[in-house]
Amino acid sequence: MIEIAERVKYMSESETLAMARMSRELRAKGHDVISLSLGEPDFDTPDFIKQAAHEAIDQNYSHYTPVAGYDELLEAICEKFTRDNDLHYQKNQVVVSTGAKQCIANTMLALVNPGDEVLMPAPYWVSYREIIRLAGGIPVEIFAPIEADFKITPEQLQMAITPKAKVLIFSSPSNPTGSLYTRNELIALSEVIKNAPWLTVISDEIYELINYDGQHTSIGSIQGMQDQVVTINGLSKGFAMTGWRLGYMGAPTAIAQACIKIQGQVTSATCSITQRAAIAALKANPQQMMYMKDEFERRRNIAYKLLSEMDGLKLNKPSGAYYFFVDISHYLGKKVGSTVLHSADDFCQYLLHDAYVATVPGSAFGASNYVRISFSTTESLIREAIERIKKSLSKIS
Repeated sequence: MIEIAERVKYMSESETLAMARMSRELRAKGHDVISLSLGEPDFDTPDFIKQAAHEAIDQNYSHYTPVAGYDELLEAICEKFTRDNDLHYQKNQVVVSTGAKQCIANTMLALVNPGDEVLMPAPYWVSYREIIRLAGGIPVEIFAPIEADFKITPEQLQMAITPKAKVLIFSSPSNPTGSLYTRNELIALSEVIKNAPWLTVISDEIYELINYDGQHTSIGSIQGMQDQVVTINGLSKGFAMTGWRLGYMGAPTAIAQACIKIQGQVTSATCSITQRAAIAALKANPQQMMYMKDEFERRRNIAYKLLSEMDGLKLNKPSGAYYFFVDISHYLGKKVGSTVLHSADDFCQYLLHDAYVATVPGSAFGASNYVRISFSTTESLIREAIERIKKSLSKIS
């Protein structure tokens, strides 16, 4: 009898992908499901990026590339970091991977030994926990509630740091909350981090360009921090290139070289055509992408107004990304017919099968009484989905 490895047995399925799968199954049965579960822009990739890919195909960029990426791409990433983030990396400190998720996995595998602790401000992105566990690490949650705008304090971080804490990982703007750490907040956290020189920060900045209310700050740009920070970004969210699969990282040299070593044995380089398209994307003025951000902001405002009018939901107004992380505690323990909604998982399953609206339970993000609602879809679908949710909530007693 074939035995699957223990590491797989104890690995959870991604809740976001699970909800997407269940949505597809209901659609296949003829139901009109509106998905507010996945975090994917509904825009197409800009034409100038697609044109660069066409040219790369015509010019026969169809062979293996260096594991870390084309030299011209590494140079473009270094220029982008300097231009947009006040980060100063050399090309040997940059690695291109098949999505920001692989960058995170590479870094975690490069840094974490079995038994090491990895600090996760919660709510956290769904894959952090499983990547940590895959590396043999121990996830340590630092919870920040909606009243704190889902952002941890320096005092909380100080209390969580032990000699066994090897890594701190967080995203800003955040998935799943859309919260954005200000420069002053990051400076305050940095003062704590600098007193723990054995701690490396993984700063997930994939939502950098989807920022509504403030100036994005990279924690690595704060004085004295760059040698303790791995900065991770990519093209999926800000450039509407989810299917192209390209992420990149800037890191202290030893970490970057370790990630190249790992990647060389697991996947080698990412797609050559995607890399050539990425050069065009990263060399462009970021203002060329702002039409997407502007539209997401408009949708955020519409959805915020509609959700805020509904009794029993507690939410804040996200500063970035395209998610609401909604406290649904009011509805837990209540009934729909003879069914009791014990958890956010029950709540999401109820909305999926009663309203045919897909959301994601907060338990996937380290917050059991919350639900993530994405507004990365059209205004008409947002309005229709929220109206359906309203009708379903009226049945709960």
